[in-house]
Amino acid sequence: MTAGRGDLIAVGGLARHLPVLRAEILAALSPRQGGIYLDATFGAGGDSQAILSTPGTKVLALDRDPTAIATGEELARASGGRLTLERARFTDLEEAARSQGIAAFDGIVFDIGVSSMQLDEAARGFSFRRDGPLDMRMEREGKSAADLVDGADEAELADILYYFGEERAARRIAKAIVAERARAPIASTARLAELIARVAPGKPGAIHPATRSFQALRIVVNDELGELVGGLVGAERMLKEGGCLAVVTFHSLEDRIVKQFFTTRSGRGEAASRLLPGEPAKPAATFSLSGRQPIEPSQAEIESNPRARSAKLRVGIRTAAPPRPADPALLGLARLPQPKRRR
Repeated sequence: MTAGRGDLIAVGGLARHLPVLRAEILAALSPRQGGIYLDATFGAGGDSQAILSTPGTKVLALDRDPTAIATGEELARASGGRLTLERARFTDLEEAARSQGIAAFDGIVFDIGVSSMQLDEAARGFSFRRDGPLDMRMEREGKSAADLVDGADEAELADILYYFGEERAARRIAKAIVAERARAPIASTARLAELIARVAPGKPGAIHPATRSFQALRIVVNDELGELVGGLVGAERMLKEGGCLAVVTFHSLEDRIVKQFFTTRSGRGEAASRLLPGEPAKPAATFSLSGRQPIEPSQAEIESNPRARSAKLRVGIRTAAPPRPADPALLGLARLPQPKRRR
């Protein structure tokens, strides 16, 4: 995720084109001459440029947004063949790498979330700061946020807003949406934001009342958490022994998934115990973790780039252990909880 013009940092706002935690990411990756790296979230190219500042490095950069790929073509041409761009989702990273003849990476970086270019363009419908169609599709295809708002029933809408937006007024907002759409479809960002502000007004000085709801809709429209889980598992398979995986998140849902992935993969926090007779041995750790995590931005960075204040960086180093499939518990964090059956 890279930031755009302005100085607002809410999900619906704007920010400056400044990569977050750049120095910390570079320190973790420690790019070396001849190394091959994956920037799984190209955006405006900040992380790719930082890696390419080390002579002799090569970067494969992915983005699911065709606009990001198009705007990065000039940088790719200027790289002298060291930067390759591919339009792909996180879950496609293995296929994208192999299509370029890459068997493994020396380092992989994820900068999770929506990019500033998407926020800046009203027609994309990510931001409520400027009125536009209620879209939010990173790939500009498939079901839009307007389709979701118009088609989901009240209970599903409430669950989406509560679990993926951590919105306490989820039921009230969902009820209001259903009542409002009965009069006319909710097709614009301004109309939805105004509706939410009317039924669940925020406190003075707090974030805009629509921020959490917009986050929730965007996550569902783009399956962001499911893609994150798939990307982490794919990164584990594509890293060389000793390779670094660095992941920057900006809200608790993302960070919870990344934290649990690294915790289970490293065995950190597990007490040593003897196995019972017939009990299978625990799988070997696929990542080693060092130092205190998460790594957070310095006060100086927050002051120069307020958007950095919620950023968290987690880092793992790949071991020689064979990769594992996605844990069911991890997949569960990316989905709505299943309703309990009545007995």
